[in-house]
Amino acid sequence: MDIPAKFDPIRPFEPAELPAVYDRLLANSQFCQVVAHLYPQIPMEAIAAKMRACKTNLEFQYAFCYDFLDGLLGKLSTGCDIDVSQISTDHNYTFVSNHRDIVLDSALLSKLLIDAGFKTTCEIAIGDNLLALPWVKDLVRINKSFIVERALSMREMLVASKRLAEYMHFVIAEKHDNVWIAQREGRAKDSNDRTQESILKMMAMGGEGTAQERLAQLHIVPLAISYEYDPCDYLKASEMQLRRDNPQWKKGPTDDIVSMQTGIMGYKGRIHYHCAPCIDDYVRSLGPDTPKTDLFRLIAEYIDRQIFAGYRLYPGNYVALDLLQGGSTYAGHYTDGERAAFERYLDGQMAKVTIPNKDNDFLRGQLLRMYANPAINQLGV
Repeated sequence: MDIPAKFDPIRPFEPAELPAVYDRLLANSQFCQVVAHLYPQIPMEAIAAKMRACKTNLEFQYAFCYDFLDGLLGKLSTGCDIDVSQISTDHNYTFVSNHRDIVLDSALLSKLLIDAGFKTTCEIAIGDNLLALPWVKDLVRINKSFIVERALSMREMLVASKRLAEYMHFVIAEKHDNVWIAQREGRAKDSNDRTQESILKMMAMGGEGTAQERLAQLHIVPLAISYEYDPCDYLKASEMQLRRDNPQWKKGPTDDIVSMQTGIMGYKGRIHYHCAPCIDDYVRSLGPDTPKTDLFRLIAEYIDRQIFAGYRLYPGNYVALDLLQGGSTYAGHYTDGERAAFERYLDGQMAKVTIPNKDNDFLRGQLLRMYANPAINQLGV
């Protein structure tokens, strides 16, 4: 396929580029150490041969990512499924989802799409702030990721946003692949999932026609991702206290790496992905006279409602809401044993917090809000 050169800095690697990238990775000692840790029983020569046998990105995903995720779910979850009943496995979509886990949200989606009968996985929008290590950048671009450039000047940001939007449209219209992008920049630390209008404005910078027509060309599907437990919850709560105590606090160079490792290797309980119907008809129903100031807000709010409705609430979500409100309004959704188990879980996560001047009441309140907010949004309380 003839891909415009302007996309070269951000797009995934093409099949012809893979052999050189494999060579780069296999020559990197840090990459080899990570691989040896993940596959301690397999000689590096065998890993190298298996990599070089993968002629496309999708073959690489099948050979390495699918089995790795399958094994991970077997150890660290009690079930993972997807509901695609309201979309077609014969079409390609832009999945706009809430965002919990830096790595797994999109990785699991790719696996689940294959399980559901889709012919391909998805291309993944990933911020360049997570790609400080060159070998990590190489690896994610093999794994069908395209790069969202951040920390740019206003002028540079406009150029980068337009290129990003045009690339997303190219993926849907020309590559006939799926796209995943989070509904906001970064994760919602408090699990209060809200779509940023700026994401939609960026997406409307590609394609042709009115803003409504441009967004409809991406075939957006709101996707609700529900984890029973978020292994990074105590890290997020710690970050909230650090920001509260020092508004100028900034993440350190290893913080995102720690979050990635914790999210991947932590226990998640049950996991559910729910695809709402494609919003093309809703977008087109907003007439051409809809003011731009209202248009993106209306679409963002519509996506939010779809994600709230599709979110699978677990007993812990109801327990957290009751604990937050100091009552037992939602006790019909959990047993005494489930409530006790969730409170023990909270105590265990609190014990992992190691920041200075640890404020137990504040931290516990933040953890409760993380688990209560999806219920608050779905129930409208």
